[in-house]
Amino acid sequence: MHADVRLPAVAGRFYPRDPQTLLADVQSYLASPGFPVSAIACVVPHAGYIYSGSVAGAVFSRLDLPQRCILMCPNHTGRGRPLAIMSSGAWKTPLGPVTIDSPLATELIQRFPLLEEDGEAHRSEHAAEVELPFLQAKRPDISFVPIALGTGRYEVLEALGVAIAEVLQVQEDRVLIIASSDMNHYENDHITRIKDHKAIAPILALDGQGLFDVVMKEEISMCGFGPTVAMLTAAKILGATHAELVKYATSGEVSGDLDMVVGYAGVIVW
Repeated sequence: MHADVRLPAVAGRFYPRDPQTLLADVQSYLASPGFPVSAIACVVPHAGYIYSGSVAGAVFSRLDLPQRCILMCPNHTGRGRPLAIMSSGAWKTPLGPVTIDSPLATELIQRFPLLEEDGEAHRSEHAAEVELPFLQAKRPDISFVPIALGTGRYEVLEALGVAIAEVLQVQEDRVLIIASSDMNHYENDHITRIKDHKAIAPILALDGQGLFDVVMKEEISMCGFGPTVAMLTAAKILGATHAELVKYATSGEVSGDLDMVVGYAGVIVW
């Protein structure tokens, strides 16, 4: 396999390894399209499909998906640089390769030099990978820029969002910003729902600072608050005026274990 192809890290664990099974799985979650929205951005979860696939699918089924996207995720592994981008090559999934949008990635690095070229942060990270089969199923010609964020500093997240907006403002075509995030982790279902809706409120108000503040104050273990803060910052500059909670769920709805759950929210921003 060529060196600049990132191989799947969680196929067969978070989602099926077999291409036919995977495609059928994804299409089952995409089954209820509704009216397609030309969104600026979205928030989608990244757990195993059995838990969060229905929430991710509800979001992706609502999107009029452009050919290019920026896919930001948290860094769960702790490996690599705190602001890690890949600007060339492709990511392989069981459905085939997804090309990295090199021109867009290069522009982002030029505009925001804190972004560092780093494949190590992405190699074992699941949070961006699990979104790709949804994108491939809806738009086989999709290309993307992967960014993994291992920093929780508000000033840096805000500055990244500003830089993304400035780059996207001069693109000829629409680029979707995807923030990959699960919500509160490993508390009971009741507490998780309360905490999650405290975090969802500022997201729906397009308030990145408000989201950051409530996550810190209420100790909400939302792993992708960083990508979401950067996304909200960019979306506001790009003219977003609306956000909709498309679907919310917890893992307890599938597992039956309500003592220890993870929350999942799917949001579109336009």
